Parts: sequence; structure tokens; C-alpha cells
Amino acid sequence: MTDTPKHDNAQQRTAPSYRLPVEDTDFLTNREELRGLRFALEYSKADLVLQDWGVRSTVIVFGSARIPSPELAAARIAAAADGAARARAEKLGAWMRYYEEARAFARLVSEEGGALKPVDGQRDNVIATGGGPGIMEAANRGAHDAGAPSIGFNITLPGEQEPNAFSTPDLTFRFHYFAMRKMHLAMRARALAVFPGGFGTMDELFEILTLQQTRKVTVTPVVLVGKDYWNSVINFDAMIDSGLIEAADMGIFDIVDTGPEAWAALKRRGLKPASARSGKMGRRPG
Repeated sequence: MTDTPKHDNAQQRTAPSYRLPVEDTDFLTNREELRGLRFALEYSKADLVLQDWGVRSTVIVFGSARIPSPELAAARIAAAADGAARARAEKLGAWMRYYEEARAFARLVSEEGGALKPVDGQRDNVIATGGGPGIMEAANRGAHDAGAPSIGFNITLPGEQEPNAFSTPDLTFRFHYFAMRKMHLAMRARALAVFPGGFGTMDELFEILTLQQTRKVTVTPVVLVGKDYWNSVINFDAMIDSGLIEAADMGIFDIVDTGPEAWAALKRRGLKPASARSGKMGRRPG
């Protein structure tokens, strides 16, 4: 008895349609009709990992990616090829004190806020940033200095932002959709500290302020760090005088100068460490 000849089925086995859907990255990433599924995956992955780590609440730190650490500022100045390059390096280097303030702030929050001392397996006031360089790196670094976990919510950009070296590796995420990243930044936030920054920082700040002004989220303490900067780039008084915001809206946030002052302001506004918190959480956006 002879075996039945076996026909070559290589084309069938290697055809895109034969791949399991979860293994077919072209199908998952390139079909417009699956955008909703991609949204759901981006939401669920970060949410489940944070739950596994017991991250119940966060303190968000925003600020410019361009503000260098003292080490980077010194290296850029030393490496400047000409006077113009040196002037640019010195101009950005002048902002490095806010790197140090963000680092000090994040260390205080991590040491005193609950990230180091889980209660019933839950960590409160864990530092969370956009995961990149500058002020984001400084905040993750401050938590790292304290030996505490911290979160980096990175975004895929044309220039390919890389994660900084100080966010906890298991809590370093990458998003495709800005909207989903924004949601994760907001949904566990119990306080927001905003250091000098540009378009991205303003975008994040005013989104949180608007959510609070319209009562779409539980009131969250907000502090802006750097009086000279904030009072020069945003004329809040003009907004009030124009009638386009209410004077009471200014009560949503404080403006201070240093990291320790920022931590004190958040505590005055009701931010409590884990030992003083109940198990009940506020309402998540969305």
C-alpha cells in the first residue's frame, strides 16, 4: 500500500489570512475598521499592569522635555562648536534649576505620599510622567532616588521619543493614541504639578483645569511651579477682566517657586498620604 502523495500547502500556510488574528500585526495595525479595538488594547494593557502593581493613585508631573539636567547642560556647553551653539546651550541651561526642583518634588512625594509603603497592597501618589526627557526625567529620577516606583506614559512620535532611564521598567508604557495616553494620565491622578513648558505642557494643564472647572472629574489639587514663568506667559487676570473665566476659577490651583513648596501646597489642598486615605476612590474621567 502506497502513501497518498502530499501536495505542497506552503502558500496556504504562509498566506496572511491563515495567521491567527492576534499574530497578524498588519491586520491589527493597518485596518481603519479596527481603530476601536486598538483603543481598547491601549486602555487595557496599561490599566491591567497598573492594577497588578497595585497603583491606586498617582501624582502627575508635567513640564518641558527641553529643560536639561545639570549634567546634560554642562556637557552641551562644553561641546558647543561655536558661539551661537554655546549661546543656545546656555539659554536652555539657565532653566536647569527646574529640573532640580522637579527631582526634589518627586522624591518628597515618593517618600511621604505612599508609593514606598503600600497599604493593603495598594500604592498611592505614585509619580507619573510622560516618560521622556527634561522635567519628565527629573520627576522619574526623584522617585528613583527615593527607591520608589514611578510611571512613564510615553507616546510614539515622528522623532521617536525614547523613555528616560529612571521610570520603573515594568511601568514604562508606550501609546500610539494621544487621547488614550491623556486618559491614563488623568484617570488615577490625585494631584498635578506643572513645571515650565511649551505647547504640550499647556495642552495637558488646561485639559485638567477644564475637567475640573466643568466638574467632569473629582477636584484634584493642582500646583504650578515657577512664579516668574507662569505669571509672564499666561495673563490670568486678563482672562478674569474679560469675563471669560470667573475669579473663583483661579482657586483651582496654586503658583509656587520650589518643589518643596509644591508638595506643601498639594497637602494644604487635601492630598493625603496612603496612611490617611480611605479605600474609596474618586470618579475616573470617561
